[in-house]
Amino acid sequence: MQHRQELISRVVVTAQQMRDIEGRIFSGGMPVAALMEKVAGLITRRIIQDISDSNHIGILVGPGHNGGDALVVVRELHFRGYDVGIYSPFTKHKELTAQHLQYAQSLGIPCYAEIEQLSNCDLLIDGLFGFGLEREIKEPIASAIAQINQWYIPIISIDIPSGLHTDTGEVLGIAIRATSTLCLGLWKLGLLQDQALDYIGKAELIDFDIPWVDIQAVLGKIPKIQRITATKALSVIGTKGIQQKHPGSTILPRPLITHKYQEGHLLLICGSQRYAGGAILTGLGARGSGVGMLSVAVPESLKPLLVSHLPEALIIGCPETATGAIAKLELPANTDINTFNAIACGPGLTTEVSSIIQQVLASEKPVLLDADGLNILAQIGSASTLQKRQSPTILTPHAGEFKRLFPDIPNVSTDRIQAVQTAAAQTGAIILLKGARTAIANSQGAVWINPESTPALARGGSGDVLTGLLGGLLAQTATRQIPLEDIVSTAAWWHSQAAILAASDRTELGVDGVTLANYLMQALC
Repeated sequence: MQHRQELISRVVVTAQQMRDIEGRIFSGGMPVAALMEKVAGLITRRIIQDISDSNHIGILVGPGHNGGDALVVVRELHFRGYDVGIYSPFTKHKELTAQHLQYAQSLGIPCYAEIEQLSNCDLLIDGLFGFGLEREIKEPIASAIAQINQWYIPIISIDIPSGLHTDTGEVLGIAIRATSTLCLGLWKLGLLQDQALDYIGKAELIDFDIPWVDIQAVLGKIPKIQRITATKALSVIGTKGIQQKHPGSTILPRPLITHKYQEGHLLLICGSQRYAGGAILTGLGARGSGVGMLSVAVPESLKPLLVSHLPEALIIGCPETATGAIAKLELPANTDINTFNAIACGPGLTTEVSSIIQQVLASEKPVLLDADGLNILAQIGSASTLQKRQSPTILTPHAGEFKRLFPDIPNVSTDRIQAVQTAAAQTGAIILLKGARTAIANSQGAVWINPESTPALARGGSGDVLTGLLGGLLAQTATRQIPLEDIVSTAAWWHSQAAILAASDRTELGVDGVTLANYLMQALC
């Protein structure tokens, strides 16, 4: 059972994929009415967990099967003694929904065509529109939703808040601002897009036992789009739980006989006199990864500062320009750039050092580019040449950097999933697009989405910590048989979990970059 729940929690579907999966269920003999009863029963039990017996509950009923689900819920709440009322502004309904509406009215449940009749409710349940809505919401429903959103009454949306596009999370004119969303069966793609987050509230999956064979028949054995889950991430880094001590838990388990160079050697190239903090925070993120050996290349004048913050690292002082940027990557004697297991480059560099980026990309090792590394890549127009690299490349842009790198991809603000898929296909790189729901894509079109984060990360230096953390994991796993995509998605999850834990201890305003780095290990303890 637990294994199934873990698999189900990773699956993300589009509206058409959900239609196809449901089509298989119905063609296999499951009656639509029976499935509606089952789903609505699960919703009802979930809702009852959070409400009191005295709650006055209003149900918003649409013309389709989402409205039918809502009507079964209202019937069950009525039978349990709750004071319920129905808002039903439509004159035509699907047959099954119409039957449930007729039965609800026969039970004496009040039904209104005007939304004002529910203004005194303690809770609203949104069943106006389900998955698959593509047209903009028109009057009079648009005005009703606008009123509802002004009441500040808690709202539970069934499957997806009414008015959101199932795939992109786009607001179709207007949408319900839900307090929580009970997503049915499988996660809908739109719920994991940044633009939907102001509308879905707390999202929770209601598993109604979709046969795994039907999911695989539509999505394949490995779905193209997946949620990053704690179980998956923890299995990659080798620990057993969050916020719970486990004797013997360790990051990337190590044999008893080993040494620092066998546990990964990461080269960081970062920092300038103007942006010295970028080098420090990236180094602290790498330290938090547990990497065996860390070398940090910085301008010569920054060497004492970096030594004071990272005494365990090898700090490489490089010749610098008149403005305090690295002029040339100058490694220690008998050290070649291909000596390292991985290279992470960019935070605090400035855009003066294009030759270093070209040198790094010519290496034979996995390369991670962030911040000014990405800005330089955009300036020299080399993103399209990454396909020629024999070793992996990881790019970690935020939306602004993404637009500079890929000006021909217009939809990063409206469809982040499609945007990262296109960018990964163009470059052959793994693209990690930062955001409230970080999206990661590889060149084969697979996508991983980090399902939770915190506004505490909206602060300078957070991305530098991620660069160091991911770089350290890349270096450690260079000789391990772990898919690179799993490493990148695990770093994104781990980074956000550290921020969530730090914010819970210190509030969202108290999570600076140093604090975030210090919480990396705590997030796994």
